[in-house]
Amino acid sequence: MSYILGYIVADGCIYKRKNRKNSYTLNITSKDKDNLLKMGRSLSSDCSISIKYNSQRMPYSQIQISNREICEDLISLGVSSKKNYNSDFLKVPKKFFSDFTRGFFDGDGTVYIYKVNGTPQIKAGFVSPNLSFITEFNKQLCEAIGIQCKAVHKFHSKNKKVPLYNICFYIDDCERLYKFMYKNASIFLNRKHRVFKKWENVKLKNRRYYIKQNYPSKVGWHLNQKVLV
Repeated sequence: MSYILGYIVADGCIYKRKNRKNSYTLNITSKDKDNLLKMGRSLSSDCSISIKYNSQRMPYSQIQISNREICEDLISLGVSSKKNYNSDFLKVPKKFFSDFTRGFFDGDGTVYIYKVNGTPQIKAGFVSPNLSFITEFNKQLCEAIGIQCKAVHKFHSKNKKVPLYNICFYIDDCERLYKFMYKNASIFLNRKHRVFKKWENVKLKNRRYYIKQNYPSKVGWHLNQKVLV
C-alpha cells in the first residue's frame, strides 16, 4: 500500500463523476500495464483498465476505481485532479518509507547511465510540481539513506506551463538510493530496476579505470534554477 500511495502521488488523481453527488473515481496511469494491474488488483477487484493517449499520441494504460472509502481517504490527503497534495503523505511509517519512495520513483522518477569524458556515470532523480512536497520528501529521503540534502531545482517542461521541481542523485548517492528502495521489494518497474543492475555490471567491468570525479551531470545542467529552501 505504501508503494501504491507513492505511485498515486506521481501518476494518480481523483476526479468527481459527472451528475453523481459525492461520487469520485481514482485514476492511475502508467506505460507499464502489468505493474498497473498489480496495483489495481491490490486496491480493488472492481477496477477497469483502458488505453488513453497523451498530447504526443503515445499510448498509456489507466485503471479507474470508484471505491468511495479509498477515494475519500486519498482526498483527505489532498489527492485531486490537481497536484495540490500536502505533506501528510510523508507520515508513512519509517519501515515502509522505502516502499513509498520506490512507488514515487516508478511514477515520477528517472535513472540512466551516461558517460562524461569516457567515464561511466549514473544519475537518478525525482520530479514533482509541488515544491513543499518535494522539499520535505528530499529531507526525509536523504536522512534515510544517510547523505546531505540535495538541492531542489526548478525548471519548465516543454509540454507543461507550470514549473516543475527535481532532486538528483549521482554515483555513490545513487547506489545508496538503489539499495534503500529495493530492499525486500515485492513490486517495482522492471525497466527501471534493470538500469541499476546494469550499472553494477558497468562499474565492475570498468573498476580498474573508474575514478570518481566531480563531473557536471550533463550539458546544460547550470540552466536549471536552484530553489532556496
